[in-house]
Amino acid sequence: MPLDIVTVPCLSDNYAYLVQGPDGVCIIDAPEAGPLIDALEARGWTPGVILLTHHHHDHVGGVAELRAKYGCKVMGPKAEEDKLPPLDMGLAEGMNGGTGEGYTVPIEVPGHTLGHMAFHFPEGGVVFTADSLMALGCGRVFEGTPEMMWASLSRLRALPPETLVCSGHEYTLSNARFALTIDPGNDALQARVAAVQAARDEGRPTAQVPLSEELATNPFLRASEPAVKAALGMDGATDAEVFAEIRKRKDNF
Repeated sequence: MPLDIVTVPCLSDNYAYLVQGPDGVCIIDAPEAGPLIDALEARGWTPGVILLTHHHHDHVGGVAELRAKYGCKVMGPKAEEDKLPPLDMGLAEGMNGGTGEGYTVPIEVPGHTLGHMAFHFPEGGVVFTADSLMALGCGRVFEGTPEMMWASLSRLRALPPETLVCSGHEYTLSNARFALTIDPGNDALQARVAAVQAARDEGRPTAQVPLSEELATNPFLRASEPAVKAALGMDGATDAEVFAEIRKRKDNF
């Protein structure tokens, strides 16, 4: 059965996700319980598991209430077990699970936090990236290094280009404004910025996008592109050095 994915806005600009597949319903991140409970009950769904990407409160704040209501298992990166709500299972790479389109592959993507994890559903064609790869951007490098974050993004950009990327925040418009300062001659980016503005004017979410579109427009994924290096005056720099410069500029944007 194909995955049924529901995008659930939480807090002021977070997204959580409900995923119904052949093994039941899982929740990807739990910023707050109320909107998730409303979305579940509107569909008559009962979650079996909560998958957590990293320890920041705006991704785990609803865990206790959801666990108390539904008795669901909680899983997340073992590397952050001491910072997360109590886990029923700490996850590391290789601990894949599920069947069919629900088959789930944890990918370690440190940088934003040291234990940050993405969840790839290869048969379902989707990856949940939270605050690693984001629409037209990436998360701040709070705990890792730029080199670490670039390595993580490089792993994600190597996924099949048709993969749907579902990230954790509605930051796309501000990311778009910044992207234009790095890659102003990119026609695909110009078109995407207009589409994002139109979507937000209509109140539609924009943090769910095919990887192919990210590869064509996200400056953080394009740090290896000669045109981007030239625009920054960094022709001889390594890809990681170019990424670090782009991230520094975004931090100060």
